[in-house]
Amino acid sequence: MLHTFAVYVDNKPGVLNRVSSLFRRRAFNIESLTVGHTETPGVSRMTVVVDTDEYGARRLEAHLYKLVPCRRVDNITAAASIARDLALIKVAATGEARTHVMQLVDVYRARIVDVSPESLVIETTGTEDKIDSLLEVLRPYGVVEMVRTGRVAMARGASSARRSVAPPSRPAPVAAESGGDVSHGSV
Repeated sequence: MLHTFAVYVDNKPGVLNRVSSLFRRRAFNIESLTVGHTETPGVSRMTVVVDTDEYGARRLEAHLYKLVPCRRVDNITAAASIARDLALIKVAATGEARTHVMQLVDVYRARIVDVSPESLVIETTGTEDKIDSLLEVLRPYGVVEMVRTGRVAMARGASSARRSVAPPSRPAPVAAESGGDVSHGSV
């Protein structure tokens, strides 16, 4: 079963490596991973999708909490949530084929974001199934290139909004910032 985790971490170099290394060490394959800023300065949110059973999901959540840069971990798999992917799809389309592709874009409520004499670039957001379906109907026209984000997900309602994540504390000053005096800390 696919489990979706919202992992709040310090926005610092090396954090993504530490989190992904935990998945590797525990032999979990990451199906989807997206990372971005949150409403809290200095905190990023990772949306991680993993194919595992309930026991594996609980184990993974416990291990994530042990990592120092992790501030909060939510398994939002069973929660009422909203999940979306984004895809950009370049399709070879000229003449009559272009008209058909444009009609398909309308049916799927996607958008054309670039037009050239030989191709169209389509932007679509939605569930993984919706994007897969659009890709299938576009294949006969010639999908030249495609890029896709991983899943982003958020719990519905006020459930997770009540549990805010505190911004990271300010690190101790470096010797140059403190006028060379570092006596307040150990070296």
